This record gives sequence, structure tokens and C-alpha cells, in this order.
Amino acid sequence: MSRSKVQVLVNGYGVIGKRVADAVLRQPDMKLVGIADVVADWRIKLAAAKGFPIYASIPEKEDEMRKKGLKVEGTMVDLLKNGLVDVVVDCAPAKIGARNKEVYEKYGVKAIFQGGEKHEVAGVSFVAQRNYHEALGKQYVRVVSCNTTAICRVVGALHEKIGVKKARVVVFRRAVDVWESSRTGIMNTAVPELQVPSHHGPDARTVIKDLDIVTMAAKGSHNLYHLHMAMVEVKEKVTREDILEILDKEPRVIFVSGEDGIDGLNTIFELSRDLGRPRGDLYEIPVWRDGVSVSPDGTEIYMIWATPNESNVIPENIDAIRAITELEKDAKASISKTDEYLGVIKRVY
Repeated sequence: MSRSKVQVLVNGYGVIGKRVADAVLRQPDMKLVGIADVVADWRIKLAAAKGFPIYASIPEKEDEMRKKGLKVEGTMVDLLKNGLVDVVVDCAPAKIGARNKEVYEKYGVKAIFQGGEKHEVAGVSFVAQRNYHEALGKQYVRVVSCNTTAICRVVGALHEKIGVKKARVVVFRRAVDVWESSRTGIMNTAVPELQVPSHHGPDARTVIKDLDIVTMAAKGSHNLYHLHMAMVEVKEKVTREDILEILDKEPRVIFVSGEDGIDGLNTIFELSRDLGRPRGDLYEIPVWRDGVSVSPDGTEIYMIWATPNESNVIPENIDAIRAITELEKDAKASISKTDEYLGVIKRVY
């Protein structure tokens, strides 16, 4: 790149977009050009109050946003056609990103999509620890969903170190994002996803091509994180200590313990706030240490972990920016930088 810093535009300032914007601000090799959206609600007005330049994602929304009291600098197209953006991080709602791609193609700008889009939109699905090299220099990359990211971090670590023969993962999903809890969701029930496998397993294989994985999923009547339970058959005999050592060395995976009173998703949510993170975000995947066990013959592993659905993909978006712009060609170096500037940890206490 000819610029000293990569110029980043965040298109869509929702749950993921606002977190990506803040994360970009913390990277010394990136500059946040602004955010783009189609509404002028409290989120966008708060972004404007923080000093973020605001743009209309589509021209027909520009006047409407101004009429609602926003100072709008112009449209996203204004930025793109003038060559003021190197990378757009598209955080628009699911399936909107696929339509936005036409604009990015027209103006030759690189773009990062989220897990709500299909793999084919970008052609490369991304989890930094698993396939950073695959995204180097690409025009488009898709950061996979929070659930797929968690699977790729935890199960993928075992697959790289000892080889996974077969993985079976149950995903117990939160029903709705916190900010939408007043609008939709389920109450006093659990709703199974009747399609087996659920989409998470095939999605994981877009990142880890040779992983034999089947996933099942259900929604619960809660809005704090997802819960994963995994049964993993491995290619060589292992001990529980082997597994703990592998996960202990894996970036963006941490241990929590029921013995310490961390006995549910609610406690992990409280822990994330006590860590002093912005918005109480947890970028790491917390695995219950006392929930890790191995079959008597050493060929099957059982694990339980939580997936912070609002925040665990934020480091991946930052690494994806470095990969497609080739700011950093080495995965470990990029992961290390991202983790340092976001305050990612390996030990809770």
C-alpha cells in the first residue's frame, strides 16, 4: 500500500460495525475514514457525537439522514469514487452485503464481509489462526460467524496439533441480540434447528477444508452468548493434559472454571465486564477447564465453551484488513499486533 495507514470505511454501524470501528481506531497502521449507514437512530447519532464522519450508504438516504439531525459528509460512493478508501468492512445486515458488493466492484475497492453472507460472496472465508495466508492480497474476504469462528479456534487447534478424525458439536444459541430483545426473540422455550447438520459445520469447512464435522443447533430463551458442547474423535491417543496444553497455547482461547463460580453464560458475561473491556466485550473463547475430559481409551475429547456473539469476530476483522492489504504477511505477527492493541488475554487472573 502506498499510504502509511490503510484507510478503512465501516459500512453498517450495528452490533459488529460499531465494534469494528472502535477496533480500527486502536490500530496504529489503520485509519478510520468514517462510517456509513442508512438510518439516523441513536447509534448513528452517538457515532457522530464521538466525532466519526458519517456517510449515507446509499444516495437516496442522504437527505433523510440530514433531516433527522445528522451532519452527513456525503455518500459512501463519494468516498469510493474519489479513491479515499482502501478497505470497506461491510457490516450491513445479512444478504445486504452481497448487494453492496456491486458498488465495491464498480469502484475497485477491497471489502470484508461478515458471516451473514454466503461463502461465495467473497470466495475466501476467514479465521486468522487457521487460514490467514489464504486471504493475502485478495479483493474480498468473508469473516465467518461468531459460532464458526469459535469452532475453528477450538476444534481447529486440535486438528492442527493432533488431527481430528471426527467432530460433533452442539450449538445452543442465544435467541436474539441484546439491543433487539424488546422486538423479537423467544420466551420460556427452546427451539431446535431441524436441519441437520446445521449450517455451522459446512461453514467451518470453508475455512478448514479437511475437517470432518457435523453440527446441531437450537435457540434458547436468553440473549447472552451461545453455548457449545463438542465431542471430538482424534487420530491419536491423548490425555486430558495434552488437550489443556494445546488450548492453553492457542491464541484467543482462554480457560474459565466452574470451581471458581463461573458456572453459566451469565457469569462469563459479568466476567467480561469486570475485565474492563469496552462494552464488556470478550474477544476470546472461554473454555471450561473443568469441562474438558477424555475418553478412557484416549481417542475422544469432550469440551464445553461459550461464544461471545457480539465480539469474538472483531479481532478477525482487523486481521482480515491486514491480510487483504498485505500490511502484514505473517499470520502470527498480525494476530500478535491485533491482540496487543485490543487487550486480548491468555489468562483471566
